[in-house]
Amino acid sequence: MTIDHHQQPHPAGAAIVSNVPGSFPWGVLTRRHPDLIATVRRLVPYPPVIQESLDQLLVTIDGTVPPLPADAHDEAAWREWAAPYLGRAWIDVPFLWAESYFYRLLLEATGYFGSGPWAGIDPFAPQKSAELDTPDLARDLQALDRLVTAPEQASLSAALTASLWGNRADLGFRMSDPSTQDKDQVDDLVADDSAELWRLLSAGSTSQVHVVADNAGRELLADLVLIDRLLATRRAATVTLHLKPHPYYVSDATTTDLLQVLRHMKATGDTAGDIGARLNAAISDGRLKVRTHAFWCSPLTFHELPTGLATELAQASVVIIKGDLNYRRLVGDAHWDPTTSFQSLTSYFPAPLAALRTLKSDVAVGVDPDRLAHLETTAPGWRTDGTHAVIHVRPEPS
Repeated sequence: MTIDHHQQPHPAGAAIVSNVPGSFPWGVLTRRHPDLIATVRRLVPYPPVIQESLDQLLVTIDGTVPPLPADAHDEAAWREWAAPYLGRAWIDVPFLWAESYFYRLLLEATGYFGSGPWAGIDPFAPQKSAELDTPDLARDLQALDRLVTAPEQASLSAALTASLWGNRADLGFRMSDPSTQDKDQVDDLVADDSAELWRLLSAGSTSQVHVVADNAGRELLADLVLIDRLLATRRAATVTLHLKPHPYYVSDATTTDLLQVLRHMKATGDTAGDIGARLNAAISDGRLKVRTHAFWCSPLTFHELPTGLATELAQASVVIIKGDLNYRRLVGDAHWDPTTSFQSLTSYFPAPLAALRTLKSDVAVGVDPDRLAHLETTAPGWRTDGTHAVIHVRPEPS
């Protein structure tokens, strides 16, 4: 696998690493990743040879970064990306890269890219499917009729909120009354540029919207509700949905996950079924385009967008980038001063841009100084515990 990319200047910032005991990235590498291996083994009945490979991966976590096997289909690309880090302790290399490489090695260990009977089997499929079979989701889907029949701006705002918080279990979708703002929801928004997003997407426009998806399951379902609203209200003439070409991080959305969510919506019936049917029709007639690219499963930041992908995104009226990982790749996974301008850090991006992110890692930018002081005093875990979010919009590229 090769990715032809053009290099944009990276802004100065100390890369986040995982070697501070008790820190968030330290916990991910030393605790979450071992727990994930155990979960994969528990939920998928892999044969002994794959179990042994997973055990070997587990052993490396306390040691040094190993090379990808020489016969891996993308070994040449990863050899280049891994060159500065092979043989070093996992906790001493950039956190973003270490996470990405761990998941690539996990797919290798499970035989996903092999030629045997386990080739193409998503090791995270049971966890993704479980998100679609909860009473909370069933309740939220039954409430979709209120979202669809609400006044247009209230409907759009509720759909945007759902897409932002889609996999936050204690919030659900807040769709039962789209005209009502939830106080906790407002307080938990660290930055809200949504008015600027709606300015970019005027009614009756010929806007081409691109959505770079993050998670499958409940979040992808919420993203699809937002896409349906954009198309139905003519805020977008077309929407291009960018998905992962194969499993990557645990919850990352692939085309298989998209089809599963659409089937689930149609099977639910009522308004959810209607939305699923409209989206199926939009795919068939080209108003909803589905794209995948190897770049989305690489350790590169968006400063290194492949030339062809950058050219495609540059045609967009707005690119909506979802989730924590994509946000880190967008601004750089570094120890920024939280008051650093989001607009300045994303000035390189080739199109108008909106970032919808629930905060689940240390990166923070674009925070008002007074708001920052309040957060640090009243909510010390706001950067990583998933209780706060941002809607950042940068209207035009520099």
